[in-house]
Amino acid sequence: MRPEILFPLFTSVSTLKGVGPRVAPLVEKLAGPIVRDVLFTAPSGLIRRTTTTVDQAVENQVQTFIVTIDGHQPPHRLGQPWKIRAWDGTGFLTLVWFKGHGPHLERQHPKGARRAVSGKVERPEVFASELQIAHPDYIVAEDKAGDIPLVETVYPATHGLPSRTFRKLALEALARAPDLAEWQDAAWIEREKLPSWRDALAALHAPASEADLSPLSRPRRRLAYDELLAHQLALAQRKAARRSHPGPRIPAGPLSEAAEKALPFKLTRAQIRALSEIRGDLASGERMSRLLQGDVGSGKTVVAMLAMADAASAGFQSALMAPTEILARQHFETIAAPLEALDLSVILLTGRDKGAGRAAKLAGLAEGAHHIAVGTHALFQDDVGFRALALTIIDEQHRFGVNERRRLQEKGPANVDWGVHLLAMSATPIPRTLELTVFGDLDVSRIDEKPPGRTPVATRAVPTPRVPEIIERLRVAISGGAQAFWICPLVSESDKVYLRAAEDRAADLARHLPGVGLVHGQMPPAEKDAVMQRFVDGEVNVLVATTVVEVGVNVPNASIMVIEHADRFGLAQLHQLRGRVGRGTRESACVLLYDPPLSEVAQQRLDILRRSDDGFEIAEKDLELRGGGDPLGLKQSGFPAYRLADPVAHRDLIAVAADDARLILARDLALTSPRGQALRTLQELFDWTPTSVLNEAG
Repeated sequence: MRPEILFPLFTSVSTLKGVGPRVAPLVEKLAGPIVRDVLFTAPSGLIRRTTTTVDQAVENQVQTFIVTIDGHQPPHRLGQPWKIRAWDGTGFLTLVWFKGHGPHLERQHPKGARRAVSGKVERPEVFASELQIAHPDYIVAEDKAGDIPLVETVYPATHGLPSRTFRKLALEALARAPDLAEWQDAAWIEREKLPSWRDALAALHAPASEADLSPLSRPRRRLAYDELLAHQLALAQRKAARRSHPGPRIPAGPLSEAAEKALPFKLTRAQIRALSEIRGDLASGERMSRLLQGDVGSGKTVVAMLAMADAASAGFQSALMAPTEILARQHFETIAAPLEALDLSVILLTGRDKGAGRAAKLAGLAEGAHHIAVGTHALFQDDVGFRALALTIIDEQHRFGVNERRRLQEKGPANVDWGVHLLAMSATPIPRTLELTVFGDLDVSRIDEKPPGRTPVATRAVPTPRVPEIIERLRVAISGGAQAFWICPLVSESDKVYLRAAEDRAADLARHLPGVGLVHGQMPPAEKDAVMQRFVDGEVNVLVATTVVEVGVNVPNASIMVIEHADRFGLAQLHQLRGRVGRGTRESACVLLYDPPLSEVAQQRLDILRRSDDGFEIAEKDLELRGGGDPLGLKQSGFPAYRLADPVAHRDLIAVAADDARLILARDLALTSPRGQALRTLQELFDWTPTSVLNEAG
């Protein structure tokens, strides 16, 4: 239950002065629905005002002038602005107002009045003789010039809610912020020279310089660490709760050993290490919740197959769920033959299964005749039941919702006192520093080396004007039996940013090349799967696609990847796309098309791709190059929506917060000590409690 001391911060924004029915939706859109959200909205900039004269004015800067009102120019027709012409002895300045401003300006600022006016100075036309200020920030009597701030904090704004209005709301929210008992370790605060929580908030909303706006400023680092600690504490609590729940004991069994011996290759050291960690969990008697991270082609599916063989040896069933039918089918084709050679029954269950065929598969699962089920969302439908499900494996786990993952795990036996083991898999490399923000409640295994024999992918950056040359090379390669991907960022043209549309590119390529197909995210799933299957079957030579092929397509014969506007993609995404080729025996190539000239950062990113095929290294470099903001498309990848912490700028604090959280729970699991109670308040303040944390593992 939220402590009473926080109630003032958890009231509606409509309780703030001046926030009525019209303004409230704007505040909610910009910050959030409660006062706490306004309090945690950081300023975005500073305005410095200098007082000058018209003849010394600098265009596009915010400046203050002392002027005499020379006259008013009302609009002659609808849509024209109201103008005031002003004079300061050195030149004329035009003040302009659009929409909703009229005769009251003439009453407030009559001809001959002396005024202090401040705002951004502009020249409306290149050769205009007079400067203007559109919608001045301030226009006050000359004797009130001292009321115009020399330094003004800028907040995010939206139409109908200017920055200055939001600043008033932020300061009122700050006034409501209570003094709270300190939850941070005193030695840590002293060593880092950090302010108290309340002082940090006051400093956040009163920056005196650009340095104070930086996420690296001490007040911001203090607040960021508070938020990160609250989150890491919740994740650690979830992890501790999971470990308190028993899981079925699954020792390494003879079927897994036989399957491994039958493989036509040796497991890599990384695969052996990951399998050992998984087997340790399965045999521990505690319910496993582990993420298996592995680069494209690193052999995650084989490790999962051996874990499922262990489960079968112990008399249990397993389920492997993939986000698309094509990916599910590929998993099935990878594991079915090796496991069926051991007399294990493996079935594929997708949305295509209907009637008697589907009924037979469901009956076999319910009776325990099928040991392993591979499938899509069809696996967690209500009519799907297992006799002894003990291990669930979720591939590309970030593409499933929390409830979807949980529904599959709930297919375990109802009459036992243990929960189903979970192994989540991801082919998207995540930097170690950010790993804790998403997977802090999971144990993580990494397969960070690739099996021998993978064909290296030669990567080249090529300017867009050389597209005809690329098409000609494709024609030659196709005549020799090769297949190719051609990736476009958008489905149709954008009015804001010109990018070659996938539809137009497919039509263009079809004029020069045989067997061109097109897939994109707006196509019906069945139609998209049909085109992709034709590509897998070799009926399509060149597959033009948006990033829907980033995961889930294994076409060993495809040896060429062309990525258009590669400089507009993230490094991690480019690496994922490149991983679609180099899976067969053909020499493979990835062509990164770009529009010259490249920026320095874009050049560095393409250089990294050319020299490295290590997804984890690429992810770390991507982090370094992108800096703050939303690196790697974090919000779209399941990362927390932090309010004050920046996962990149504050990545050094993430590991510290995780260590602190573990130490706190080791000493005070129930958080009943004075510091523990303060930490409970911290978690409620940021909404990072064990029940509110998104359960990535289900």
